[in-house]
Amino acid sequence: MTRIAPFLAACAVITAVPVVAQRAAAPATAVDAKVAALRDQALTDDTAYKIVEGITTEVGPRMTGTEAEARARVWSVAKLKALGFKNVRIETYQLPIWQRGAESAEIVSPYPQKLRLVGLGNSGATPPAGLTLPVTYFASYNDLALAPEGSLKGRIAFVSNSMQPTQDGSSYGSQGTARFIGPNVAAKKGAAAIVIRSIGTDQGRGPHAGTTNFEPGVTPIPAAALSVSDAANLERMIKLGKPVTMRLILDDHQVGMRESGNVVAEVPGTDSKAGIVLVGGHLDSWDLGTGAIDDGAGIAITAAAAKIVMDGGERPRRTIRVVWFGDEESGGFGGLAYAKAHAGERHATAAESDFGADRVWRFESSLPPAAKPIEDRLAVALAPLGIIRGADAPHGGTDVGPTIATGVAGIDLNQSGQRYFDYHHTPEDTLERIDPEQLRQNVAAWTAMIATVANAPEEIGPIVPGK
Repeated sequence: MTRIAPFLAACAVITAVPVVAQRAAAPATAVDAKVAALRDQALTDDTAYKIVEGITTEVGPRMTGTEAEARARVWSVAKLKALGFKNVRIETYQLPIWQRGAESAEIVSPYPQKLRLVGLGNSGATPPAGLTLPVTYFASYNDLALAPEGSLKGRIAFVSNSMQPTQDGSSYGSQGTARFIGPNVAAKKGAAAIVIRSIGTDQGRGPHAGTTNFEPGVTPIPAAALSVSDAANLERMIKLGKPVTMRLILDDHQVGMRESGNVVAEVPGTDSKAGIVLVGGHLDSWDLGTGAIDDGAGIAITAAAAKIVMDGGERPRRTIRVVWFGDEESGGFGGLAYAKAHAGERHATAAESDFGADRVWRFESSLPPAAKPIEDRLAVALAPLGIIRGADAPHGGTDVGPTIATGVAGIDLNQSGQRYFDYHHTPEDTLERIDPEQLRQNVAAWTAMIATVANAPEEIGPIVPGK
């Protein structure tokens, strides 16, 4: 009796836990045999790898507004037609284009040496001979924001905040502020230019590109990202206590309006009133690597999954629309243009793949209450792939965000971000970063999602705020 007393006491504590604190089990849901078969087929399918291999080999870097990006659209139309998609076309639009020129930096004194860096999108230009000015160090964006007005006149600001890897990639949002708005803040405080530690989790000498933005009325200043190693080295120099002087040359300019375009392809459905299942990724990339994980993988994953469903023997109830958005990196103009061009059409769901090619570990959705059984079936279909159901609302992404903002249900298939920011926007974003096995797991997840949603008998109505 004395031996079981502690056990009985523990049971009393357990039964005393309020019901509200206990987590209810998800309703028992049968596995859809057709969805499971398509999902498992995807685990042996290499269509996605062939797509990302093709776009990186035959086109390479695809910076918005360049000849290469236009060539990528032509390549994409041919590829999607060859894969069997219908209604393949390019939907063009105009957007402002920023162009990179000669870029260099070096420490002039007290420890002369060259630095590796890359200009940030929308950066201003230095004079042709460059700027040679003292450096003012800030350990973080917050320190820069606290600097007195006018205190940076005649100086180059240097923000050295570092980023740590996380599974969900949340550190990009917190540390990325130094790139997103740091140059704007530095300009308002009088800085002649700014350099930041690259927003990345590596320790290498390849800098990370990316866009920054200046408020209306704020004149863009030269803005660049140092490689993580060079930024760490510069920080060590500064901490030795002597004034540090840098020479910076950035021949970067806005060049006016040019054409881009979204490449659209479809798997026509049988019920035109049921809404469109929108999936895709972005076709453009930065110019340092070949755009494999950002976002060759995304366009490949979504198209390969849609093809498996298309070839499954039966037309889906809902039309599956695959969109390879022409511009994401320079401001998300592709997603905005798509939402505007298709504002009169009914979309059931929208989802994008734009976080590399490592395994999917979680899914989240914002399906309306009447369509929640779809989410339960999706959870069952994804579980064998090691994918859990999340509790948060999906954020969609830059490409489908404007469509979701109109009240369309979003679905996120979250990939692991543990190593993504080692290579994001760097010269290392190449095909060698793609793990074929993890890529196939992505395709299997997207196949299960598309097949489940496209054939769901439930109506998927618009999202009503507050309900």
